[in-house]
Amino acid sequence: MDIKPGVPVVDKNGKELGSVTHLARDGWDGQVKKFIINRTPPEKDLIFAPQDVLEATDTVIKLKVSSDE
Repeated sequence: MDIKPGVPVVDKNGKELGSVTHLARDGWDGQVKKFIINRTPPEKDLIFAPQDVLEATDTVIKLKVSSDE
């Protein structure tokens, strides 16, 4: 799975949550462990793990959860 900064993120229902701004990588193997989704204020930024991703392409990342969960 290739998660890149700037890619929009949507929940499982297709609702846009924001875009990826930062990646936290494992110091040993370089794998992405967490990624931060930047949201428009007053909404707080979100942090997810690759295990939360249902589908990732170059144009969108779709999560396994809805924004209501």
